[in-house]
Amino acid sequence: MNKRKSHKTPSLKNAKRVIVKIGSALLVDADSGMLYRAWMESLAADIAVMRGRGQDVIIVSSGAIAVGRRHLNFSSGALRLDEKQAAAATGMARLAHAYEEALGNHGLTVAQILLTLDDSENRRRYINARNTLTTLLRLGAVPLINENDTVATDEIRFGENDRLAGRVAAMIGADVLVLLSDVDGLYTADPNKDATARHIPLVDAITPEIKAMAGSSQTEYGTGGMITKLAAARAALPAGCSVVVADGNGENPLKAIEAGGR
Repeated sequence: MNKRKSHKTPSLKNAKRVIVKIGSALLVDADSGMLYRAWMESLAADIAVMRGRGQDVIIVSSGAIAVGRRHLNFSSGALRLDEKQAAAATGMARLAHAYEEALGNHGLTVAQILLTLDDSENRRRYINARNTLTTLLRLGAVPLINENDTVATDEIRFGENDRLAGRVAAMIGADVLVLLSDVDGLYTADPNKDATARHIPLVDAITPEIKAMAGSSQTEYGTGGMITKLAAARAALPAGCSVVVADGNGENPLKAIEAGGR
């Protein structure tokens, strides 16, 4: 799904600055809790191509809780808030290290930044975060942003990495925000429940009718759904940033988007 003010499809190749948000389901095996290393390596290869073209790339990644819970031996099922925060504290270091290894194979430097939605609402913290991101991009680094789940409360409950990605896109003046998920965009109804559901390839405005089509989801490793992706679009669009929601299950997901895949 593409959401923007004009009828042109967003172009990753022509974008100067790109935000890539990655959902937990793409990163972590639901049964073992292990990272999909091959997928991460293919994503890193895509990012290396973009950096080679002179494009700025920022990653907003979920997955810390999903990675950390396995190392703390939590059983399957829902976790209490304090348990989620403990899992996040354990998983953040491992997740950042995995990105560092994958991108380091291409000579790229990773810089981890932990943010909350409050950081985008407080003027002083907003400016400080923006200045840090701008400096890192100028120095050629790939910022890796994660919700600061060890201190967040409401955010950790409602899967706000999508909305955080939208805020970051507006903050840093991104041209395109890519939301990689396990769905390929917005449908008129839940395609898993309604065989007549139609895919909507382009959305020019987020109307009440569009909002009504979006559902929410909650899995063992992730929260959110299409409703949080619309929230990301509402944050990014006013800043002139196009938004792409794409199925990232296959390897080289950014290359697939450039080739015209949904």
